[in-house]
Amino acid sequence: MAKTSPSLRTARSRVKGLGASGHGAGHWWQQRVTAAANVPLMIAFVVVIAMMAGRPYPEAVALVSHPLVALVLILAVISVALHMRIGMQVVIEDYVQDKGLKFAALFANTAYTVAVAAACLYAILRVSLARLV
Repeated sequence: MAKTSPSLRTARSRVKGLGASGHGAGHWWQQRVTAAANVPLMIAFVVVIAMMAGRPYPEAVALVSHPLVALVLILAVISVALHMRIGMQVVIEDYVQDKGLKFAALFANTAYTVAVAAACLYAILRVSLARLV
C-alpha cells in the first residue's frame, strides 16, 4: 500500500478548492477570459477610431452615439479595466512583501481602475445619450 504524504493545505482550503494564495483559479480564469474578450473588442475599438479619423467632430459624435458602437465601447472599457486590475493585482501580490504597503497598493490599484473606468463610461454614455436629448 502506498504511503500518502500529509497535505500542507488546511481543511477549509481543501473543501473550498483554493490554492496556496487563497484565491483559487478564479483570478487566473478571469484574466484569461478578459484577455480573450479584449481581442475582438480592441479590434472593434481600432475600427471605430479609424472610422473617426479625418471626420468633423459632429460626425464623430454621431458615430459614437450609435447604440452598437456605444455598446462595443462600453464592453471594451469594462473588459480592459477588469483585465488591468487583475493583472496589476497579481504583480502586487507577488512582489510587494510588506502587508501595509500591499494593502495600500491593492486599494490604489482598485481605486485607479474604478476611476478610469467610470470616467470612460461617463464619457461614452454622455456622448451616446446626448442624441436622445
